[in-house]
Amino acid sequence: MTQDALVVGVDVGKDFLDVAFCPSGETWRVANDAEGRAELVRRLARLKLAVVAFEASGGYERPLLSALCRVGLPAARLNSFRVRKFGEALGIMAKNDRIDAGLIARFAATLPPRQTTTPDPAHEQLRELALVRRQLVDDRSRLQNQEEQTQNEMLQRFCRRRQATLAAQIVLIDKAIARMIAEDADLARKDARLRSVPGIGPTVAATLLALMPELGQITGKQVASLVGVAPFDHESGRYKGKRVIAGGRTPVRRALYMAALVAARHNPVLRQAYERLIKAGKPKKLALTALMRRLITILNAMLRNGEDWRDLAKAIA
Repeated sequence: MTQDALVVGVDVGKDFLDVAFCPSGETWRVANDAEGRAELVRRLARLKLAVVAFEASGGYERPLLSALCRVGLPAARLNSFRVRKFGEALGIMAKNDRIDAGLIARFAATLPPRQTTTPDPAHEQLRELALVRRQLVDDRSRLQNQEEQTQNEMLQRFCRRRQATLAAQIVLIDKAIARMIAEDADLARKDARLRSVPGIGPTVAATLLALMPELGQITGKQVASLVGVAPFDHESGRYKGKRVIAGGRTPVRRALYMAALVAARHNPVLRQAYERLIKAGKPKKLALTALMRRLITILNAMLRNGEDWRDLAKAIA
């Protein structure tokens, strides 16, 4: 990041885009619609920019990302949690759209982010389907719990009907996901490779393809950190606490947890690794977390090296 290049922070709202520059502190606002984004791009295209940074905002930031990438402007989508903690460290207690844009710009200037590229349209649709499926499954579980705790027969019937509707919608989404993967040669090849691993079924494979596009393109340590299964030290002076996992992509971690449960029973190679940890006195939860970390590392290596499970299993057995 050169010294004379400007860093731009954009606070993305449903109706407006608030823009702030670092180090000048200049701010302005445009509408978050096609005309407003076009104006933003025209004004930014005249400047020498290091990066245009913005937070993930529940999907409202996607048109902005597409508009910036379409003309080759450097865009970076930030983790809102990190930006918020950065603001707390600076002692910024006030909050409005203009202040948030300035904070985003300062964050990107202090901690230069990795550039974000526009996702492939097919992948974006797959991601949307996977996320909605996860929400429907959560809703169905909530209704199942509600039915068990409900005494009124009429309310129980309501719960069962809604569960049936959700189950039908989940089936339709599963079919749409399978069709999308089958029609895309690259996704179909990756899906077959992932599902060659005992313990990885169609739902887990689709979740990984949809929500972990980096899989196969980064290191094992990086992929474990992205999922949230990399252990972090918890020590200070003479105190030696237990290492813990934190952060990561929750939907991916939940899917990987179910895959690890199955692999611990039905995958010969990973079952042996799990049993070794148990025999060494490790708690079952810790052993399962270690198995999740090993599993995602293996899957990452398979896609990176173009190997199937049969080839890799011989090397790691």
